[in-house]
Amino acid sequence: MGIVRQLTVLLENKAGELSRVCSELALKDINILAICVQDSIDLCLTRMVVSDTGKAKRMFEEEDFRTMETDVLSVELTDKPGGLAEIARHLHKEHINIEYMYASVSPENGKSIGIFWVSNLNKAVEILEC
Repeated sequence: MGIVRQLTVLLENKAGELSRVCSELALKDINILAICVQDSIDLCLTRMVVSDTGKAKRMFEEEDFRTMETDVLSVELTDKPGGLAEIARHLHKEHINIEYMYASVSPENGKSIGIFWVSNLNKAVEILEC
């Protein structure tokens, strides 16, 4: 896994907006590998890792969505109690803060993947041997 590009897209917080975006990605044959949607009063902060970041970013820009790219850490999670705790423990031991994270199932092997925004991305990659 290792470092991957994440897109953050601001969507209007209204019915159908996420459906429209996901449908447009599907029409362009872009697979959503992981997604996190957080609401506020007027907007939804939508973070996602997709199969073709460049193509997705161009699509969002053409649709006038505010979009940002960020490097994040993608880690395969062990599907057992304590799997995430082990990763968090390794990062904490090296004083690396997990700013946020979300998880999804990998389409390649059916295992879970965690997407992490951490305080020191390169050091986290070394520690977790991604």
